[in-house]
Amino acid sequence: MQTFFFFFFFSFSLLFADNSAMEQLYMKNGCSSCHGIYAEGIGATPRLQGKKKEMLLRRLKDLKQGKTRTAFGTIMISFAKALTDEQIEEMAAYLSTLKTEQTAERYDIEFDPAGDGGS
Repeated sequence: MQTFFFFFFFSFSLLFADNSAMEQLYMKNGCSSCHGIYAEGIGATPRLQGKKKEMLLRRLKDLKQGKTRTAFGTIMISFAKALTDEQIEEMAAYLSTLKTEQTAERYDIEFDPAGDGGS
């Protein structure tokens, strides 16, 4: 029975550690600057959160090989080339599980009708 609990705890901690490492890598590499903190996409930058792991994996591998579909995608080539194959696998898994954390206060803090000229 102790073996079961040890294995369960160890597996859970590895899962948590992987997500934490990918979150740190995502932030360290500046991905959040264009894709957003939760990879929700900003402006013309695509949303990555919740996309299928297989699609994200294919796109990251293509970028690592220097293949892109748009002129804006060329900036991503250098970021993808800096990742190892293992990091690409883990990053695709991480991004596919992301969800935007929206609380009721989020919009109260961000929205201030004063000072915007009433537009």
